[in-house]
Amino acid sequence: MADTHTPIEKGSVDGSQPLPHNAGQVHHAYGNPQDGYVQAFGGALQPGLWKPFEHRKLANPAPMGLSAFALTTFVLSAVNMHARGVEAPNVVVSLAFGYGGLVQLLAGMWEMACGNTFGATALSSYGGFWISYGILLTPTWGITAPDGPYAGNVASVLGFFLTGWFIFTFVMLLCTLRSSVAFFLLFFFLDMCFLFLACEQFATDMGNASAALALQKTGGFCGFLAAFLAWYNALAGIQDSSNSFFVVPVFHFPWSEARRNKTDRELA
Repeated sequence: MADTHTPIEKGSVDGSQPLPHNAGQVHHAYGNPQDGYVQAFGGALQPGLWKPFEHRKLANPAPMGLSAFALTTFVLSAVNMHARGVEAPNVVVSLAFGYGGLVQLLAGMWEMACGNTFGATALSSYGGFWISYGILLTPTWGITAPDGPYAGNVASVLGFFLTGWFIFTFVMLLCTLRSSVAFFLLFFFLDMCFLFLACEQFATDMGNASAALALQKTGGFCGFLAAFLAWYNALAGIQDSSNSFFVVPVFHFPWSEARRNKTDRELA
């Protein structure tokens, strides 16, 4: 009798167990098709168990949104750290409108079409952040100009702006506690970035220049880490057996569904 078994490739939620898949199908290393669901995965901005579309025509929009966020955050964070003596953030305006803003917002809308509430909320919101931040940096609007509507209170207003984003990011962070380490750390360092930059503005308003500089550079460093973690998660979302000889690990938490499933297999 001819062998009719489905071919198997290496790969699983932790990279150690083989997972079956149909011949000719592209296999992703973090899939675990038990009951049609797969594990939490930062490469798709899915913080919990989710059921991908089997025959969807849309690609995974999360890596595009993550990449847009990463590059824009990388440039702004380099400026915040005063890399090579650069201090003016105006170079970020074009990225804030074009890549971090528009492209990330579009990725968020496509996440909505894919049924990913978390991804749609996160990408659309941070796309809106970059567009609004670009508006703040555009001289034509004069919102943060010394003689503008907030003359004498510009730093405090920017502090309120950044504090609001710190709170929102903390809400998003809470939704990653059962996902993976790479996914969680992305939002953790982003949250710390907003916190330190908000404190920098309040220190500036109080006239403490030395503390403001230290807080700005610390916030820039946290943003730097968030940018590379966003690229890391984007890479994890792009890689599969059709384009890569390896997959980057995302390190699921011990209490996540992926690790519990692994423990169940080891005890069986």
